Amino acid sequence: MSDAAQSTAAEVRAAAEAVKTALDRHLAAVERRSGEDDPAVYEAFNELAAAAEEYDELLYDRYDEVTPFEIPGTDDSLPPYTGPEEPSAVSVLIRRDYVVVEPQRLLAQAQRVEAAEEPADEVAGTVHGALGVLFEEYEPDEIASRHKEFGLEEGDSTLWVTAEEERPEPGEWLEAPFEQIDPQQIVCRFDASAVYDEESDGEDPEDDLGPDPELDGELDEDDLEPLDADR
Repeated sequence: MSDAAQSTAAEVRAAAEAVKTALDRHLAAVERRSGEDDPAVYEAFNELAAAAEEYDELLYDRYDEVTPFEIPGTDDSLPPYTGPEEPSAVSVLIRRDYVVVEPQRLLAQAQRVEAAEEPADEVAGTVHGALGVLFEEYEPDEIASRHKEFGLEEGDSTLWVTAEEERPEPGEWLEAPFEQIDPQQIVCRFDASAVYDEESDGEDPEDDLGPDPELDGELDEDDLEPLDADR
């Protein structure tokens, strides 16, 4: 908020009272919950989160102070689960983002894989061709665990587990595999992102001194470990 629209002491006090009210409602909903995914608890949680966020903002605007607790935002919260209680099948959806930070390393590793094949396809001369070679040769989990060897840098990733009444028919969703996902059938999800890395908050730019001059631009020995293309 700008100084011209700075919140008043009365507004801060009213926001604090709203938090107390939302806290009482949340506790009451929890005490009366009808099951693990009671929608009343979910709604009360969202109201409490919104009230706490409003109070925190007004408190900081008026007094330059913050609350000692943090309630997760509701934008990333899952809605109440309404899928089968005893699912007979599950779907696992995974997205992992990478940045190609060392194209020459990527090309070299792909060409090494390609050279071991008979006959060689000779498509690893471009970045997109090299990516195709490596992701065809190695499982996604292996790419994730060895991404530095392939000249890649990890970005955000997410994994969703959804419950199904029955196994889909073969080929049923191949044309659009990530469409028609019902958020209320997501059993759980796991996210990884740099925005969750608290260690990166408040870092002094002077602490980032760049590469160690003693390395003289050389690669780590672990990075030079040859890949076993014959699996």
